[in-house]
Amino acid sequence: MTGPTLETERSAPETIAQSRRGRRALAYAEAASAGWKVWLVKIVSLAVIDAAAIFAILLLVQDGQWLVPLLIAVGVIAVNVVYLKPGLLPAKYLTPGIVFLLIFQIFVVLYTIYIAFTNYGSGHNSDKDDAVSALLLQAQTRVPDSPAYPVSILEQNGEFFLLTTDPETGDFVVGGQEQPLEPVDGATATGAPGFTTLDFGQIVANQSAISSLTVPISDDLNDGTLRTTDGSNAYLFTSTLEWDPGADTMTDTATGVVYRDLGTGAFTADDGTQLLPGWVVPVGFDNFVRAFTNPDIRGPFLYVTVWTFAFAVLSVATTFILGLFLAIVFNDPRMRSRKYYRVIMILPYAFPGFLSALVWAGMFNQDFGFINEVLLGGASIPWLQDPFLAKIAILLVNLWLGFPYMFLVTTGALQSIPDDIMEASRVDGASIWQQFRLIKFPLLLVAVAPLLISSFAFNFNNFNLIYMLTGGGPRFTDAPINVGQTDILISMVYKVAFIGGQRDFGLASAFSIIIFLLVATISYIAFRQTKVLEELN
Repeated sequence: MTGPTLETERSAPETIAQSRRGRRALAYAEAASAGWKVWLVKIVSLAVIDAAAIFAILLLVQDGQWLVPLLIAVGVIAVNVVYLKPGLLPAKYLTPGIVFLLIFQIFVVLYTIYIAFTNYGSGHNSDKDDAVSALLLQAQTRVPDSPAYPVSILEQNGEFFLLTTDPETGDFVVGGQEQPLEPVDGATATGAPGFTTLDFGQIVANQSAISSLTVPISDDLNDGTLRTTDGSNAYLFTSTLEWDPGADTMTDTATGVVYRDLGTGAFTADDGTQLLPGWVVPVGFDNFVRAFTNPDIRGPFLYVTVWTFAFAVLSVATTFILGLFLAIVFNDPRMRSRKYYRVIMILPYAFPGFLSALVWAGMFNQDFGFINEVLLGGASIPWLQDPFLAKIAILLVNLWLGFPYMFLVTTGALQSIPDDIMEASRVDGASIWQQFRLIKFPLLLVAVAPLLISSFAFNFNNFNLIYMLTGGGPRFTDAPINVGQTDILISMVYKVAFIGGQRDFGLASAFSIIIFLLVATISYIAFRQTKVLEELN
């Protein structure tokens, strides 16, 4: 009998320590074996990412923001640790996906939630300081009998500046759109160090930009600005509004009306009149309350909500019925050339949906469309102008676009049903209808129910079809917001946010959250029912 070997006599802690050292050594060996080329690519890639991150951080810090630069810094440090430290192989594969998830999903969702609780939109898209500057500038008028300031037009880094003489001190001063007049060392009557003096031809070529140039006299905007129309003489402009930072008021010197900051994001007079532009402020749940209580918004919103549900349900039902019918027809083994027929059936699925919608919009044209001119012998049916016919046209086009998908999934589900079950039902004397109703359809639903739910969610937000086919029209003539008879919720949100003179991003974000809650609730209930169906089967 031999004695114990050296390996068996080692203690457990020594074995664990050696295994850890072994794994660490293996990780370093794995990294070294990757070769210098891989390391070079890695270092260069990380250097580019770090440089871009540092550039973004500097710009954001200069703009007075701190949270976003901090998040960028933490993220970049984490990326460097993951890709420079040996090992961490799963993290190396997961990091790109996590980064894009944070940027394109998490950030967008959180920002949408933030905007929904603000008044962000037309007239309220900046901070208070910018609003004060804009109000004072837009209310400026030329001071009567103001003296002319001889000026020269200077250019630096693509921006224009005025060079003139301070009437009080006689110093040469230079100022720009964002820079008040201030002395410059070495300046003369015709130029200043670091600036390029424009000649007459250059002034004429940039006449529009130079005419819109407003140069503040000092840091106090109430002192006015200089403007020039000919590039040789400038005149003093002062605002009819007077800003009092101490009292936080804006006074109209022409009428004597005082506008105060009441916390609504705009200076407001005693009679409720507001000065715009204003600034972004939190408004709590006001956007959600407006959606359900403001009669001008509530009516179109409820109408669009009902139509959205009807459109999604009818689209799923019609495409599923037609797709299932064709799947059953072409699933008969006795039919010849089934493969070719199936290829023909899925052709609509091969074309881009937005392109198909545009083609169908042309075919539905009332005066020159193929359907009216050729199929209906020159009829003048307003397919896209009549509210009811426009809805029918949308459902028909969506049926054409959607049935190939249902045809594919139901064909696969039918072929997965065991032939033994169908054979046993035929032996028991079941008719074709009984086989379908009691056997095929229940088994089919178990397989395709999740796909039906996803199809409902897709059609609930089927923006491309609505926007490309009808544009949401015909429009409601009595609605204060840009919404039409065939708009669904997502297209209405797009119009509220991006189309028209009055863009209300806060209200649009509130609508987006409502849409999310509706789809999430319906999907949750539907998946619960699907689970019950699976248990029954």
